[in-house]
Amino acid sequence: MITVRRAGPMDARPMAELLNEVIALGGTTAITEPVTREDLLNWMEADPRSIWHVAEDATGQIMGFQWVDPHLKLGETVAQIASFARVGKTGLGIGSKLFDATKRAARTAGYAWINAEIRADNEGGLIYYQSRGFEDYGRIEGYVMANGQVVDKVLKRYDL
Repeated sequence: MITVRRAGPMDARPMAELLNEVIALGGTTAITEPVTREDLLNWMEADPRSIWHVAEDATGQIMGFQWVDPHLKLGETVAQIASFARVGKTGLGIGSKLFDATKRAARTAGYAWINAEIRADNEGGLIYYQSRGFEDYGRIEGYVMANGQVVDKVLKRYDL
């Protein structure tokens, strides 16, 4: 059974561990360097309009997390989304439950739409956002990641 709740500071360490597994696997995130608990805490506190949720299994283990915060270039009413599920645990409803909570909270916070930037080579991510109702609206060609790797990104939006 998966439950979703708002994330807090005590979740930063297990979220960083989960994200580091995803980063180490490669191919799905534009984040290329391992993150720390402090990194996650800084991200969580960077903007008062950020909204973070975690998905837990029956034992309390974090199985995924998702957040939105204001998109710096598209304006205050546009939320930028990031989603991560534990490696090997996709397809269990984690992403669906996280997004249900995120979209409700984003509407309440006054966001008009949610922007997703997905690596074009991240087939699972593209399928996930499409299945949530996100629609393609653009593409970033030749995005250079921090490690120098060049990827394209697909831009998708979800109107709240």
